[in-house]
Amino acid sequence: MATSLKLPPQLKSRVEAAAKGAGKSPHAFMVEAIEQQVAQAERRRRFVEEALAAEKEALETGEGFNADEVHEAMAARARGGRTRRLKATPWR
Repeated sequence: MATSLKLPPQLKSRVEAAAKGAGKSPHAFMVEAIEQQVAQAERRRRFVEEALAAEKEALETGEGFNADEVHEAMAARARGGRTRRLKATPWR
C-alpha cells in the first residue's frame, strides 16, 4: 500500500541525517520508526487491558497481594535471588 507522508522541512532534514548515520534510506528509516511506534502502542494497549482485567478480578474475588511482600520479592529477583511463590489473600 502506497502512502504519502508530508514532513515539515526541518523534520525531513533530521530524518535524512539520522537515516544516513544509520546506513539506511530515509524510507527504510521511517518504516522502522513507524513499526516501533505501532509495536509500542500495541504493548501499551495489552498492558492496560491486562491491568483492567486484573483489577476486575481483584474486585470480584476480594483477593490481592501484600504490596510489601511484592516489593521484597521483586527486589530479591532483581538481585538474582530466588523468592517463594506469593499467594493472593482476602483484603476485604
